[in-house]
Amino acid sequence: MSLNALFYPKSIAVVGASNNLGGGKMPYFQIIQGGGFSGPVYPVNPKGGEIGGTQVYKSLDDLPGPVDFAVVAAPVEQSIEIVKAAVRKQIKFIHFFTSGFGETGNWQLEEEIIREARKGDLRIVGPNCIGVHCTGSKISFLIVPPQESAGTIAFLGQSGGVTGNFMAMGATRKIPINKVVSYGNQIDLRIEEYLDYLADDEGIRLIACYVVDIKDVDAFLRTLRRTTAKKPVIILKGGKTEVGSKAAASHTGAMASNYTIWEAAVKQHGGLLVDNFDQLMHLVMLGTAPRLPQGKRVGFLGAGGGVSVLFSDLAVQAGLSLPELGPDAQRMISEKIMGVNTSTVNPVDLGAFGFDLNVMMHTMKAMDADENIDVIVPYFSVEYILRAEIFLNVKNSADTILEMARQIKKPVIPILASFVEDDLEQERVRIETFASLRKAQFPVYAKIQDAVYSIRTYFEWFEKQASSRTKGRQNR
Repeated sequence: MSLNALFYPKSIAVVGASNNLGGGKMPYFQIIQGGGFSGPVYPVNPKGGEIGGTQVYKSLDDLPGPVDFAVVAAPVEQSIEIVKAAVRKQIKFIHFFTSGFGETGNWQLEEEIIREARKGDLRIVGPNCIGVHCTGSKISFLIVPPQESAGTIAFLGQSGGVTGNFMAMGATRKIPINKVVSYGNQIDLRIEEYLDYLADDEGIRLIACYVVDIKDVDAFLRTLRRTTAKKPVIILKGGKTEVGSKAAASHTGAMASNYTIWEAAVKQHGGLLVDNFDQLMHLVMLGTAPRLPQGKRVGFLGAGGGVSVLFSDLAVQAGLSLPELGPDAQRMISEKIMGVNTSTVNPVDLGAFGFDLNVMMHTMKAMDADENIDVIVPYFSVEYILRAEIFLNVKNSADTILEMARQIKKPVIPILASFVEDDLEQERVRIETFASLRKAQFPVYAKIQDAVYSIRTYFEWFEKQASSRTKGRQNR
């Protein structure tokens, strides 16, 4: 089925809209109205009145025009009557932020709501979730900073908290988010239906998911296989253990399945499983890169021999290689550095010259021209960048980083390390440098092991997908 009217509604109603935002209420009306949504947004509350000069309607039946999408933040006792009114109004989608359903054992209420919804063409998001975000249509459940584009990343989360964390970290890390759904108890619309829609969304490059339970395993796996044939699907599973499963049941009414069986099935159908939220975000970051590595031969450059050794060990253990640079590349690198406490082989140790981004860019250009290198990993140190400004009078500008993006054709995966945690000036430099690297569309990692993990995991998934495609062609 099409979910277009869910993500791109022409009009929205917010049931439970109020001027009083205390007591755990979500200000959906204020967020949507203030977020730039172009269609009418109708506040609905039995008390009537006004919100910021906008008339409040006492019922969905009273609305002056058609509605595609309704958001409900009203007491659970009103749910049945709200669904009946939504059916009468011919609303296409309704999202229940409201809790108090299956997660509290109230299964009968869920069944009654579905029966009433089926009397029309109404589909239900949730209940017990924070809802839908679409950058393109400017609908959301959060006040979000503006993006330069509609974004390329989607997220499906069964937990409202985890979904909120994804949105917050996505904004901080300059992840271009396209669509997000917090889908909660999924009494009607299920994860496979969202996944199926996103599979055909040409604007979305990668889908990340936080999953607790699956209602229809066969349907989910079929959809997962179809989707992963087009784009990566990264999955973090909640409720792996017995204790975690019980916690999930109390939160979403979900019962988690045997994780060993789940893991095997998801991998067999092309999914990319991660163990924690940090790993999910690391892979999402890599998925924002305009150019991904086509080989495992890494060129590493930084300031300091110890860092080079640590990177080399981790990279080799992960199945990557650091081939020696050719004589032309080494000669070019030597033009900008002295042969004291430096190395031009690979990993490249620029010594104190690594404080200067212009020298780093020159070195990256040499690696870019070397046919033995597939991906370039520059190591930036916040402390070194700040020292260069203070002691060496070297101003490392954002323009230099943007110039890297223009001149370097191979994939670039920077590490921006910072080891000082109590200095506001260094934090300023970190934030500014990170923003510049992300503006250049480089995926950026704070630690060596995070970058290595991401590259290694990407290749494991890529090689498995290539093998599956080959077997598929042979079996035809």
